[in-house]
Amino acid sequence: MKSTNGNSKEKRGAGTGEKKSETVKALLIALFAALVLRQFVIASYNVPTGSMKDTILIGDFMFVNKFIYGARSPIWFGIPFTDIGFETPHFRLPAIAEPERTDIIVFDYPKNIKQDYIKRCVAVGGQSVEVKDGILYLDDKPEGEFTPMGRKFDPDPNERLTVIYTHVDPYDDGNPYTIRHFMMNGPRRDRMARLTVPENHFFMMGDNRDNSLDSRSWGFVDRSQVVGKPLMIWLSWDGLVPGYRFYEKIRWERLGMVLR
Repeated sequence: MKSTNGNSKEKRGAGTGEKKSETVKALLIALFAALVLRQFVIASYNVPTGSMKDTILIGDFMFVNKFIYGARSPIWFGIPFTDIGFETPHFRLPAIAEPERTDIIVFDYPKNIKQDYIKRCVAVGGQSVEVKDGILYLDDKPEGEFTPMGRKFDPDPNERLTVIYTHVDPYDDGNPYTIRHFMMNGPRRDRMARLTVPENHFFMMGDNRDNSLDSRSWGFVDRSQVVGKPLMIWLSWDGLVPGYRFYEKIRWERLGMVLR
């Protein structure tokens, strides 16, 4: 008589192998779908500086629409958290809309394409922009005063010492410590000569204009450097609150806030 025990074991082994193979395949498909979604549709970004206060705060996490301005394939490939890598050929899908003045935009930092910045577009191609005595002029018309929210230090206007931004972090003992970021020998924040924005370029500024490194420092943003448009805040951490007070650390009133 033939033994069926060996055959049944072989069948069970084959069945287990097929299940593992299907599981691995499903995980790879899910990973690929997540990567495609993040690259071409929507992605999460967080904000480490106060240049967009009070619209966007330090510790805000937001969803960014990456297809509205034309989703783009990766432009750089390398080892995460290092500068080891290289630029890659890329393509961009057709845009649903073009960036407009007053849009909040995520873009590649012109000085380092591996970094993403977020600012507000204050002028588009063909428009002129100027800053006189803290007043922003667009096409020679005043657009309003700067609002240096959160600034704790007023440098001598005749000195080349500029506060970039200020934030407060808790230390191990739970006490808050104010940390100020300065720019030595930098350009004045309250004045800038009249410039005309080239076509297919944008002039970006932070809402917290006196505490923002923006187009006044590093120039225009090219259309090809535009990444996406922030949609809403899905999480917001208060850096002043110790981690063990988890419930209080979350800024509940900001969750779901639509960014405009």
